[in-house]
Amino acid sequence: MKLYWLLSLLIPGAVLLSCSSSGSEEDQTPETTHAEMSGEEVDRFADIAILRYDIKGFDQLTLDQKLLVYYLAQAGLSGRDIIYDQNNSWNLEIRTCLEHIIRNYKGSKSGSDWDNFMTYTKQVWFANGIHHHYGMDKFNPSFSQSAFESWVAETGATISDQAIAVMFDPEVAKKRKVKDSNVDMIVASANGFYGEGVTQKMVEDYYSKLSDPNDPKPIELGLNSTLILKDGKLHEDVWKLNGKYGKAIEKIIYWLEKAVGVAENEDQAAALRKLIEYYKTGDLTTWDEYNVLWTTSTKGDVDWINGFIEVYGDALGKRASFESIVQITDFEASKQMKVVADNAQWFEDNSPLIPEHKKKNVKGVSYKVVQVASESGDASPSTPIGVNLPNNNWIREDHGSKSVSLGNIISAYDAASGPSLIDEFTNDDEEAELAKKHGYLADKLHTALHEVVGHASGTINDGVGQPSETLKNYASTLEEARADLVGLYYLMDPKLIELGLMESLDVGKAAYDDYIRNGMMVQLQRLELGKKIEEEHMQNRQLVAAWVIEKGKDQNVVERTTRNEKTYFNINDYDALRMLFGDLLREIQRIKSEGDYAAGKALVETYGVNVDQALHREVLNRVKPLDLSPYSGFVNPVLVPVTDGGGKIIDIRIENNQSFEEQMLYYAKEYGILESL
Repeated sequence: MKLYWLLSLLIPGAVLLSCSSSGSEEDQTPETTHAEMSGEEVDRFADIAILRYDIKGFDQLTLDQKLLVYYLAQAGLSGRDIIYDQNNSWNLEIRTCLEHIIRNYKGSKSGSDWDNFMTYTKQVWFANGIHHHYGMDKFNPSFSQSAFESWVAETGATISDQAIAVMFDPEVAKKRKVKDSNVDMIVASANGFYGEGVTQKMVEDYYSKLSDPNDPKPIELGLNSTLILKDGKLHEDVWKLNGKYGKAIEKIIYWLEKAVGVAENEDQAAALRKLIEYYKTGDLTTWDEYNVLWTTSTKGDVDWINGFIEVYGDALGKRASFESIVQITDFEASKQMKVVADNAQWFEDNSPLIPEHKKKNVKGVSYKVVQVASESGDASPSTPIGVNLPNNNWIREDHGSKSVSLGNIISAYDAASGPSLIDEFTNDDEEAELAKKHGYLADKLHTALHEVVGHASGTINDGVGQPSETLKNYASTLEEARADLVGLYYLMDPKLIELGLMESLDVGKAAYDDYIRNGMMVQLQRLELGKKIEEEHMQNRQLVAAWVIEKGKDQNVVERTTRNEKTYFNINDYDALRMLFGDLLREIQRIKSEGDYAAGKALVETYGVNVDQALHREVLNRVKPLDLSPYSGFVNPVLVPVTDGGGKIIDIRIENNQSFEEQMLYYAKEYGILESL
């Protein structure tokens, strides 16, 4: 599971919850960490800001550790093309054409058509395809089709008539993912997870026959395949070596095999070998075996996330997007937060859950703050700030989980932030002061509690089955709400003071203020007026905020007020609000534990989907003068091998000076393995 950050809320108090060149030693310049560049805005277009992040402590690694980071980064970048095809089957052809035009067009690169063309291309790069990374709507070009076709002709680019229609016809491939239970979500979605003619009923019937709710160790059915019709029958086109995406997977394996040779210990090496086996076979039992090895491999300074992991891109929550994160432990920060993982059982024992839904023995929870060294696929350019894996529930219960907070990403966000949203949306000076004084710590603690305690808590009743089967398209929203609620419940607990994690409950108050503010108002700036909320994290936040406000209405726990035609939300009773968070946590865990689809659907549809249109219009009007980008992402530092005269790598140097356009063209050149399928 991933925890995402909203850039325009990157302010104190924001609580939100996945080929290098080489040369001789003589022609290499001294290494620069570029720490002073963290948070620097590299580019801005449409609703996006592009930032930089730095990698602290990289120069303290041994050569083998640097090589391990480099090989793992290369493996991740080798899979970059996969996410494009997963998001839509025309993406690679369209992206290749756009990049060819940029590289080869010799005419005038000025005027509205060209400017709009460049904006469109950058949107495609950022979203890993032609649909918005968050809202899922297709980007409709603001440049003319005739201008585009003239650039194609002048540069000798190749693109099919069908791909041009996908680009310019607003009625074709309208949304990458449709989360609407009133329609056939598979037919309506334009992602590449399902073949032509496959319907939602076919998918549900297919997997209902394969799933066994009594299986104590179920695999994640459908995780790594495209479901297609072949000779009139459903067939899983598995993503593996010698299968779909095989050329990219071959390169991933090549670099992972090099990583095995410089692994820090045998546990790491065993996990990497099992990951290679999985990529070769596509066997989901092997994937589970890998995840057990990876979860229990907790020694060493370098770690990785690599594979088909998160299912947010599929409306039915089955098929996973490719993703890669390479990370280095931030020892000082991890030491400060280790206490959360060490006390995971206490948090479970003292939660407001129904007793039979609590884990009797929370196993193997590890928590680290890390320095990201490279990201790819579903984690880039838009990145989470925290990750908790693995996702398979039985592995979490039997072997535990790993939680990481991406420390240098959070620091870069914080460096780019400002107080403008606090000043605009806080109810009074007291609330603003709490946000500015305690917001950063409140966010760190909520991240830790969300990932370490939240996703690791609770148990599913015997014979119920996995949430992807029981809760279906509502599973991800409810899981994120559940993890958020665990964090919220404990942020007002004196136990955090006792553990030395915070000095006063004012930190919790700052977190509560921000959560209500964001869930009810500020996050709406990401949404086009008139739209419903479909993205799971946004649904989760509004669900939680709207539910507690409604349930606490008689006691006036959270008061909605209006001054000067502006809406504010004021918390009158933080203790009562905590109890409401606990009540909702108990109910959502019951829904998950019992597989209560009807109750889960009712919660999400009632509180998480529909938007107060008057309030939405007001929010858009209030944020417009602030000139903020609702979304953000990053260019990655480039890891460059330094070689001696014989070609042997003697060091890895960090370069962190590419523009967004330069990096995307560089990636296409060095890692454009699949091109078009």
